[in-house]
Amino acid sequence: MMDPRWRPTVNEREFIEQALQSDLRVDGRRPFDFRKLKIAFGREDGSAEVELGETRVMGYVTAQLVQPYKDRPNEGTLAIFTEFSPMADPAFEPGRPGEAAIELGRVIDRGLRESRAVDMESLCVVAGKHVWSVRVDLHILDNEGNLIDAANIAALAALSTFRRPECTVGGDDGQQVTVHDSEVRDPLPLTIHHLPIAVTFAYFGDGNVMVIDPTYKEEAVMGGRMTATINSNGDVCAIQKAGGEGVMSSVIMQCLRIASVKAADITSKIKREVDDYTTEKALQKVKRTPALVAKKVNVPDVTMEESTHSALENQASKAPNDGQQIIKGIHTPKEFR
Repeated sequence: MMDPRWRPTVNEREFIEQALQSDLRVDGRRPFDFRKLKIAFGREDGSAEVELGETRVMGYVTAQLVQPYKDRPNEGTLAIFTEFSPMADPAFEPGRPGEAAIELGRVIDRGLRESRAVDMESLCVVAGKHVWSVRVDLHILDNEGNLIDAANIAALAALSTFRRPECTVGGDDGQQVTVHDSEVRDPLPLTIHHLPIAVTFAYFGDGNVMVIDPTYKEEAVMGGRMTATINSNGDVCAIQKAGGEGVMSSVIMQCLRIASVKAADITSKIKREVDDYTTEKALQKVKRTPALVAKKVNVPDVTMEESTHSALENQASKAPNDGQQIIKGIHTPKEFR
């Protein structure tokens, strides 16, 4: 999709293509370098915001109990929804999702569901009646190119920090579901087997020149695009070729080798950020407990109470003696003697 903000002229197109022939890019990167990646998490579990260069995508995960599909009674569901706002790109129109939004959702959904990254059987509560339906909402905040990779990372980061409520099954028939509040029982994380990372390649010319993580200007002049979804183990989860010029099989194999290395780096980045987030949440939870105990048992207060109590005892023990001294000091009239 071409942005009405910037349409490349003939000279601009030739400049970008000739620079790529010399292994140079407009933003100064090498052909196989990603832009700077930042991952930030919200206050609630299951929310993450990803910045890939100037491209920004926010992911938010929710879950609810639903009835499973008849052909898969023991499995939960996972759905991807995308929202393209005109504030992120003037080319995006409000209302029904366009081709770009549908394509983005399908590429990410194919990489997650078909690779069985999330354990769907662990989302089953009562077979054939109640399963968890996990929904991932991806909001495009700023489009500066390569939305697929940024949205994929946002979805994985949000899923890694999501916690679903714990529920128990009981009742007379053994099928009554009770969903526990987070304050009563700690929520449970999703079972994620691996992280399928999407790495997008842009082709120029006759397909002999390729780069990863294309910017918006590079996407406007590229001849084709391919997204390879692969995990850190080198397993190919999905491949999507978005039209354009054909690519030789040897070039595709080279792209898969490069994508395997990049997927391992991004996986380490996501896991590191998720571990830091989990540790910080655990420390916040631990800090609240000693604060309450300190208010209940305070050594200086107890000491002060003991000293006050002993002082009162001393005054009480002295009171009868003082009273006797006062009685002794009273003069009795002669008529009463």
